[in-house]
Amino acid sequence: MEDNKSDEEPRVVKSVSESRKGASGSEEDALSSEDRSLMPDKESTPDKESTDEEPFVCEVKRSAKRAPGSVPEGEPIIEVINVKKSYTLGDMEVLILHEINLTVREGDFLAIMGPSGSGKSTLMNLIGFLDRPTEGKIIIKGRDVNKLSDKEIARLRGMEIGFIFQTFNLIPRLNALENVELPTYANARPGVDSHKKARELLKLVGLEDRMHHKPSELSGGQSQRVAIARALINDPSILLADEPTGNLDSKTGCEILNMFTKLNEEGRTIVMITHDPDIAKYADRVVLVKDGIIQNQNNSESGIQNQNNSESGIQNQNNSESE
Repeated sequence: MEDNKSDEEPRVVKSVSESRKGASGSEEDALSSEDRSLMPDKESTPDKESTDEEPFVCEVKRSAKRAPGSVPEGEPIIEVINVKKSYTLGDMEVLILHEINLTVREGDFLAIMGPSGSGKSTLMNLIGFLDRPTEGKIIIKGRDVNKLSDKEIARLRGMEIGFIFQTFNLIPRLNALENVELPTYANARPGVDSHKKARELLKLVGLEDRMHHKPSELSGGQSQRVAIARALINDPSILLADEPTGNLDSKTGCEILNMFTKLNEEGRTIVMITHDPDIAKYADRVVLVKDGIIQNQNNSESGIQNQNNSESGIQNQNNSESE
């Protein structure tokens, strides 16, 4: 690859786990140059004759306008204040989250990282209004969720938040175009042609020739692209992604994360749940959650280092106990 200076600088991270292969084609002629920047780079396709068994390395290009790891200077868009979450099982109360305090600013790319059972997915459900806190407040764009009715919460969630899940959550009997358009049936922006916008978004993610394919006819990577298009249909200010590359192979996962990077640089606020340090490196900031407590909030490099140090300490303790 030719080494030349431009307004973009590469960030290199290791691959995600390889479990399924995904690929998608696209017709780029109808897209603007800005739209094409979201699509996978065809030149990055590995040489079929290569016998190199080294791990796939994902290269991400970020604008030089904001250095990786920096915290955006935008206004707070999500505020989690002294939040506790517990569930009642019979006569026993199980505390999941303890006194959580977190601020996400406009334009932030935040990774919430932690092991399975740490409470990170519960935290995302609270941020996305899929659940209510037992104690404390969650404020979205200046609005206290506790003071909103269920109807108001549903409306706010539908217009301001786009969800992207590990398992895609596409409706099997609907084709790609219908799946993307689905959120507009309950929450449509006035004056917007939802059908036309759904088609434009599928072109944007490189699936112009898969619009009428059902989920069973799509690869994992293509299904996740449909899910991303669906998350964008109502033009939300916040994207919540729960393990978005967990079911994808390395190359496809890299393409999806490149899309997230581009969307973030265009102004979207992204909160991504992951247990994988190699994925968290894409974010500007990492919040470590363990046993329902936020242990620290740092830029991506130092946050991941603290996570690694913590895991190393636990491993050393286990080794000592086994002896």
